[in-house]
Amino acid sequence: MIWLNSDYTQGAHPAILQKLAETNMEQTPGYGEDVYCEQAAELIREVCACKEADVHFLVGGTQTNTTVIASALRPYQGVITASSGHINMHEAGAIEACGHKVIALAGTNGKLTAKQVADYIDWQEGDESREHIVQPKMVYLSHPTELGTLYSKQELTEISRVCHQRGVWLFLDGARLGYGLACRENDLDLPEIARLCDVFYIGGTKVGALFGEAVVITADELKQDFRYHMKQRGGRMAKGRLLGLQFLALFEHGLYFEISRHAAQLAERLKDAFVELGLTRFIDSPTNQQFVVLPDAVLKKLREKFEFEYWERVDETSSAVRFCTSWGTKPEEVEALIEELKRQTKCEG
Repeated sequence: MIWLNSDYTQGAHPAILQKLAETNMEQTPGYGEDVYCEQAAELIREVCACKEADVHFLVGGTQTNTTVIASALRPYQGVITASSGHINMHEAGAIEACGHKVIALAGTNGKLTAKQVADYIDWQEGDESREHIVQPKMVYLSHPTELGTLYSKQELTEISRVCHQRGVWLFLDGARLGYGLACRENDLDLPEIARLCDVFYIGGTKVGALFGEAVVITADELKQDFRYHMKQRGGRMAKGRLLGLQFLALFEHGLYFEISRHAAQLAERLKDAFVELGLTRFIDSPTNQQFVVLPDAVLKKLREKFEFEYWERVDETSSAVRFCTSWGTKPEEVEALIEELKRQTKCEG
C-alpha cells in the first residue's frame, strides 16, 4: 500500500533520529530549560527576524491550540474562526472544554476575511446586550487552512489591522506552515507572519518531527506566565530536550524548508496531473493537500493500492477525496498514483 492520506503517517526525518541518538545519554535539565531548547529557540527567532519573541515547545497541535487560547482569554471571551477551522471541527470541543466559546463564521474556501472579522466584532460591541454575549477577543487562522488554501500577504495584513485596531489577538495555527511557505503561490514568510501575528506556531509533527510544535509569541502581554499555562495543560515535558533537539535539527541547516519544498513540489506534480487528466478539483489548493472529485467506482479500485482521505459525497456516483504529500513521500509513489489514475479514469471513460 502507498499511504497518501496524511502527512504524519511516518516517523521522523533521519537527521532528527540521528541527533536524538547522538545525545541520548547526555544529562540535561528538564522541562525545556536545556541548552538544546535554547539553541533551537534562538534559531527560530533568527529565521523569524524577531529577536524579542518568546519561543516555547509543546507536543501536538490540539495541546498547543488549547494552551495558547486558554492563556490569552478571560472566561467570558471567545475565539473567532472559520467554520471549517481545526478548533471548531477536529478537536473534540477542546476549546469549549477550557471554558471558551468557539465563534464559527462561514469561511470561503476555509478562509476568513478582514470584513467578516470587523463586522462580527462591531456587531458584538454595538449590541445593547453585549454584556450578555461572549466577547470576541481572539481570531484563529491557519496557514494553510483545513482545505489547503493560503492567506495572501494582503489578506493577513488586513486581518491583522482589524485585530489590532479593535484590541483582538491574532493567532495563526502553523501545523502545516512549512508546506504553505514552500508552495509556489505563497507570498508570506516567517518574518512577515511574526510581524502581523501576536502568536503563532511552527508545526513539527507534520513536517518531519516525531512530534512537537514551536510556539512563537510576539505580543508582550501574552508572554507573561505562559509557562504556567503550559504546565497546567500538560505541556511541559520532563524530557523537554527531546522537543528542542528536533527543532534544532530542523532549523540549524534549513532542513525544515528543504523537506517542506519536497512535499510542495510533489503536490504540485499531482495537481498538474489532475489538470492534465481533466479531473474536477474539489478545492483549488496550492499546498500539500490536494482535493479531487472521482467516481466511486474509481475510488474503490484505488483503495486496493492507495490510502487516501475520504472527504465528502459530491453526487450519487462521485465523492471528493484528499491526497496528502509529506516530507517523506517518495516521487515514485506520486507517479504510481498518477499512472493508476490514468488507467482507472480511462477505463471509467
